[in-house]
Amino acid sequence: MNKNNYLETENLTKLMLRYALPCIISLLVGALYNIVDQIFIANASYLGSYGNAANSVVFPLTIVALAIATMVGDGACAFISLSLGANKKDDAAQALGVSVVTTLVASILITLIYLLFSEEIILLFGGGINEETFTMAKEYFFWISVGIPFYMFGQAMNPIIRADGSPKFAMFTLILGSLLNVILDPLFIYPLKLGMAGAAIATILGQIAAALLALYYLFNMQSILLRRESFRIDFALLKRILMLGMTSFLSQISLVFSMAAVNNMARQYGALDPIFGIEQYAQIPTAVIGIVMKFFQIIISIAIGISAGCIPLVSYNMGAGNKERVKGLLKRILIGEFVIGLGATLIFELFPLQLINIFGAANESKYYTDFALKCIRLFLCMTSLACINKGTFIYLQALGKAWSSTLLSLLREIILGVGLTLLLPYFFGLDGLLYFMAIADIITFIISIIVIKLCIKSLNKEVEDQKLKFA
Repeated sequence: MNKNNYLETENLTKLMLRYALPCIISLLVGALYNIVDQIFIANASYLGSYGNAANSVVFPLTIVALAIATMVGDGACAFISLSLGANKKDDAAQALGVSVVTTLVASILITLIYLLFSEEIILLFGGGINEETFTMAKEYFFWISVGIPFYMFGQAMNPIIRADGSPKFAMFTLILGSLLNVILDPLFIYPLKLGMAGAAIATILGQIAAALLALYYLFNMQSILLRRESFRIDFALLKRILMLGMTSFLSQISLVFSMAAVNNMARQYGALDPIFGIEQYAQIPTAVIGIVMKFFQIIISIAIGISAGCIPLVSYNMGAGNKERVKGLLKRILIGEFVIGLGATLIFELFPLQLINIFGAANESKYYTDFALKCIRLFLCMTSLACINKGTFIYLQALGKAWSSTLLSLLREIILGVGLTLLLPYFFGLDGLLYFMAIADIITFIISIIVIKLCIKSLNKEVEDQKLKFA
């Protein structure tokens, strides 16, 4: 008996809240690992803006691991939900087994690459601003690399657990890990004075706890029966999973490319600035932009959570042929994305000083504060459109429209996200780095609206065809 039948009958708003809220909390908790580290680092007098800059350099490298984990996890989540909706449980079990093996192999490879080429990678991501930043980044990066396998396994299994009908358990696994990090961070950084290593070790211990809970659930699935043969690699199936998860991958990996480009452009054009060209202030642009990207990640985690939480609902009903419910979910997702984005934009524009003070701005120079205020207001002014764009990409992913979703993501995250980062500073100097987000989201929003209209038209036609078929 399929235990997920209620996805076809229960009220859509209730279902969306039941699935989206745990997903939002799970993603926020996942994002908070690095953010919590940075808050405690920023407020430690012996680390300060150098520690902030070092954390900003390493941050995108953790996102590489997260991007691969979410690609596997969200792709498997969509495929498993489509399979369960069509009552193909063997396909769902095979997808789960392939996802586990893929995640473990990928995580070990990433860890080895990070450990073997740490210095080169840190320099590539802008860590060569000054000696203090480089030293702290190297220390932090070593320990974070050691925890990559646990981090990736916990993150990849989380959406799969939701697809199995246990969104609350998925949420709990990450909350436990984050709570451990929050408790241990101040202990390791302040009284024990373990510095960047202390922040990273606290993070690793939290990730281990989350991974162990995910492993426990793996052997206690509700709707999927795992067998030994489920873990055989089927490359055709793996390709399908990765394509379904490509939007999630691009959503995350774009931040890596953007941060790499931003950090290097900040270093290059900051050196030409009359203030940030001075040695003692050189790390400020990297530190500030890194912090502002964290604010963006918090809001975009909520946006992704709204739509990614609904992947099992959209995919299951699509697989079961319930097109009217699929349309209803689209309307609710886009409304939710807009409301969250608008609320966040108002906070960013009205309370930027209060936000940067969380990250120790009160202990820094006037130049730090002034640049941070301008950065928040310009960088995040189109957050509402960014949220709608993310919702559109992931909804298309849940429908199984992998190519449409991937091409839209590629446009926003790579072509515009990276291209504008490299182009705009040529015309506007350091300020050019603060314009690219808004311009990229405006262009993408216009194209996304066109794609969504075509999608609704297609769904309407399918609904009418269903009515005629059963008339």
